[in-house]
Amino acid sequence: MSASGGTKAIVAALAANLAIAVAKFVAFAFSGSSSMLAEGVHSIADSGNQGLLLLGGKKAKRAATAEHPFGYGRERYIYGFLVSIVLFTIGGVFALYEGYEKIHDPHELDNWFWPVGVLVFAIIAESFSFRTAIKESNELRGKQTWSQFVRRAKAPELPVVLLEDFGALVGLVLALGGVGLTLATGDGIWDGIGTMCIGVLLVLIALVLAAETKSLLLGEAAGPEQITQIRAAVVDGEVVTRVIHMRTLHLGPEELLVAAKIAVQHDGTATQIADAINAAEARIREAVPIARVIYLEPDIYREEAAAVGADPEKTPGGH
Repeated sequence: MSASGGTKAIVAALAANLAIAVAKFVAFAFSGSSSMLAEGVHSIADSGNQGLLLLGGKKAKRAATAEHPFGYGRERYIYGFLVSIVLFTIGGVFALYEGYEKIHDPHELDNWFWPVGVLVFAIIAESFSFRTAIKESNELRGKQTWSQFVRRAKAPELPVVLLEDFGALVGLVLALGGVGLTLATGDGIWDGIGTMCIGVLLVLIALVLAAETKSLLLGEAAGPEQITQIRAAVVDGEVVTRVIHMRTLHLGPEELLVAAKIAVQHDGTATQIADAINAAEARIREAVPIARVIYLEPDIYREEAAAVGADPEKTPGGH
């Protein structure tokens, strides 16, 4: 996985979640807090998710084969989608079930200092993990808002880690609130309510991740800035005069397919056209290095045909 895949953020999150999971289960064993049990399962699910992201990054590096001629770059999208399923089922649904059980059969907490101490430790550890994810994301985010970054990112790892860490921090605050209210009132129902809130939060985050990774799996075009750069790189003003229409598709986070029909001069020889296409491909790769698979089809541009057909400048995936 490349640096842009957020390997450092994934490893930081994995280390934090494993340590926190052990602490949470110890706190649950001594206190009986359902919030601690739900949070412990949440951390185990998150640890498994980071393992899936690392596995997806490794599998995506496999070389192309005759059966998969465009390579395995989309493995990262598949494992990102699996993460959303794990987070929904193991994290969210389990927390909702555990909270429901605790509300219907509440009991006071034993050894309250265990869950409180573990939650404070977990908040500190998750904050460091979240900080690492934010730092790596800022290197790629540019001027985008955080919501735009999550929606538009072609590499799934950083958005996944960001949302997981954010959900973990909010979940820890909710768990701390549930434990605190249980101690203040002596009513264990608040621990159950805190657990239910954690479950709702995890389900919502899982749905967002599922929607975004589904879009990547279906195949997304290059970003508007990259499309503009590709269009400008294709035309040389001599042999290649314009782009008639174009399609782009991400074969993986760092591999882009470009297919375009280009207008060439009427009197160009086959050699001139072939040389112009090769030169155009070189310019595209220089302008957008991730454009690794390029197909350019030469044609004659006719004003009459363009006037009655679809606007080639507004072709989906190549506008």
